[in-house]
Amino acid sequence: MVEVNSRVSAAWSNWRSLTGVLCDRKIPEHLKSKIYRAVVRPVAMYGAECWPATKEVETRLSVMETKMLRWTAGVTRMDRIRNDAIRQKFGVAPIADKMREARLRWYGHVLRGKEDSVRKVGLELDVFGKRPRGRPKQRWSDTLHTT
Repeated sequence: MVEVNSRVSAAWSNWRSLTGVLCDRKIPEHLKSKIYRAVVRPVAMYGAECWPATKEVETRLSVMETKMLRWTAGVTRMDRIRNDAIRQKFGVAPIADKMREARLRWYGHVLRGKEDSVRKVGLELDVFGKRPRGRPKQRWSDTLHTT
């Protein structure tokens, strides 16, 4: 979660440096959307393919993205406009979907790699011994099959 928090704060600082452009009412929404998708979102998503796919991570990123898009659109919660409508207005897919795409893209790279590469060995690694009591921890490979 530390990595996610640092990525979110980096994305916010990046967004703040662009507020002059993103919050300007004279600039069309399709340009604001392109700037957001090209400059801000990659900063937030850097390394997302390796993060755990927990609800906490997805919620944290989704809240960040929604706040940024609302500020960019000049809309508050008091205006009672749904988040999906704002996303559709800007043509931006939910960030959780982008995380899933990044995870699957990374998995494809690992599968196409050499058999003796560290990534592939680590992916297929089986740890011996007894597990502790309670529900088993979710593994990275388990997140691929649930999405």
